Amino acid sequence: MGDPLTVVGIGADGWAGLPATHRDALRDAEVLLGGPRQLDLVPAEVRGERRAWPSPLVPALPGVLDSLAGRRVAVLASGDPMFFGIGATLARVAGPDRLRVLTHPSSVALACARLGWGAEHVTALSVVGRPLDALRRALAPGARLVVLSAGAASPQEIATLLTGAGWGGTRMTVLERLGAHDERAVTGTAATWRGESDALNVVALDCRPDDGLVPPGETPGLPDASYDHDGQLTKREVRAVTLAHLAPRPGELLWDVGAGSGSVGIEWMRAHPRCRAIAVESRPGRAERVAANAAALGVPGLRVVTGRAPDALAGLDTPDVVFVGGGLTGEGVLDACLAALPRGGRLVANAVTTATEAALAAAHAAHGGELVRVQVARAVPVGGFHGWRPAMPVTLWSWRNDL
Repeated sequence: MGDPLTVVGIGADGWAGLPATHRDALRDAEVLLGGPRQLDLVPAEVRGERRAWPSPLVPALPGVLDSLAGRRVAVLASGDPMFFGIGATLARVAGPDRLRVLTHPSSVALACARLGWGAEHVTALSVVGRPLDALRRALAPGARLVVLSAGAASPQEIATLLTGAGWGGTRMTVLERLGAHDERAVTGTAATWRGESDALNVVALDCRPDDGLVPPGETPGLPDASYDHDGQLTKREVRAVTLAHLAPRPGELLWDVGAGSGSVGIEWMRAHPRCRAIAVESRPGRAERVAANAAALGVPGLRVVTGRAPDALAGLDTPDVVFVGGGLTGEGVLDACLAALPRGGRLVANAVTTATEAALAAAHAAHGGELVRVQVARAVPVGGFHGWRPAMPVTLWSWRNDL
């Protein structure tokens, strides 16, 4: 199992804010690991050797732990070590059985206490090593967010993003050095935010859209106008039906093959924060558009692979689900997608032309599954009245690997 590691949460109030159990663990340690700021909070009476983390941390972590074999090690962490903290990383790298975790209130808990916000109604996010655009996914009228900052520049960067996205009226409270004797809170709106912040801060957001802004809904089938596209777009109603057949589940990985504007992969990822997707698109211009659409709709973690299937599929992480929206008539594309799926994996493919529909009919005959045809008609002016203008029908084949 390896030598035990004691992980000690510490706040901005330092040694004075630690209970006796935390202090005893630090006094007993032969080696203290942590960032320079955490190490500086421990007084000289704690005699253990102090080592600052290397950078980058995660690749070096196994070697650091191996070099300390046989010694009593305490790891210092900001606040709650298991909440966006080093504790979760250590559990993943060293194994949870090696850890003894002594927690401390997180900065999110302290922020909620200062603001009088019920923590169960607050969404916690982090921009530490994460794209700022991910905040867009959480924006909703009346939503309360607490954002862990990456540093002094984060509040202004967040305010700029909110203002540009139509959320300039959002009330921002920047809480600095929470728990310390000199903690401070500064309040304003995103649109009017100006000023410098302490590097140790969190940003609390009470989200308020600007007049006229219509935020995107939570269910699949966002308006087509939500996407920048060149006409290669799975239309709204068909997209909603397609996502229903794909059935996103937390933690699953989707391959969106022939991604076009990326709408299916994007709405897959919007279904749950743990949903992942890889968009495969052969045209570089469209691939760039997929990435831009993903950032604008709050899922910048969508991975975009520029290349033509099936060759571009080689080496990708094994998918749980595959959607084929383009390239069905390409040699070997459908076979490669089917072969990539593990037991229980799912595939949905859409066809519009007679050639691609024939390919799905053949796949259905060979493998089974379900065929569905979807047709949408829209009311358009006809003289002084309205009539129905049908769109081209779309055939969906859905299949599950039960072998």
